[in-house]
Amino acid sequence: MKEPVIIIGVGELGGVFARGFLRIGHPVYPITRGMDLAEEARLVPEPTLILIAVGEPDLHPVLKAIPVHWKDRVVLLQNELLPRDWEVHDLSNPTIIVVWFEKKKGMDVKPSVHSPVYGPKAALIESALGALDIQTRRVNTPEELLNELIHKNLHILTMNITGLVTGGTLGDLLEEHQELTREVAGELVEVQDWLTEVQLPKGELVGRTLKGFASFPDQPCVGRSAPARLDRVIRIADQADLPVPRLRAIQAALET
Repeated sequence: MKEPVIIIGVGELGGVFARGFLRIGHPVYPITRGMDLAEEARLVPEPTLILIAVGEPDLHPVLKAIPVHWKDRVVLLQNELLPRDWEVHDLSNPTIIVVWFEKKKGMDVKPSVHSPVYGPKAALIESALGALDIQTRRVNTPEELLNELIHKNLHILTMNITGLVTGGTLGDLLEEHQELTREVAGELVEVQDWLTEVQLPKGELVGRTLKGFASFPDQPCVGRSAPARLDRVIRIADQADLPVPRLRAIQAALET
């Protein structure tokens, strides 16, 4: 029997990974809301990895509660993820997967492009997803990882926030609302600048974001998380004293 895997948060994405780990012979122990992490760590003290598959708002409370002897086995997959999110919880080298496949209730997994994977448990993640025909690619340096995380953040945030105004699909953003989309993406780069404390190449990142949209022209822009994403971005902009006029205008329009 291979070493066990812990999955915290068994929603749609967590279920995909659980199936992959089972396919390659690892027993999977789910931890759901309300279960005590310290007690579960006592019962399963030596899992090979701990996949945290909760949503963005629940990430920090879960990381705060992770037992010390589990911290070197953590795997993260959230959107809006940056190094500061794990560093504040003394996680020095977690495994990260930047998820580029979709799984919604009532539908099977829908891969799009290769999902980048980084960190000490990358090979195991690649094996589990490979068993489900989900393609990955290895990222080898922290700089490459940061680049991939920012690209995913800009993809999700730009389409969701712009979509609050326009509705429609990513193809519609490119064909009918490209100026607005560029403005939103540009202001989001400024927010990422502040969060990462790195001067990011705005034009290059905005161009990569729009190029990525062209790969998924039929994808709807707005999901149920879009208003919360905008609210989080505005709170960060307030902390950073960033003007972000287009983002603030979108928020004001939604409040009228």
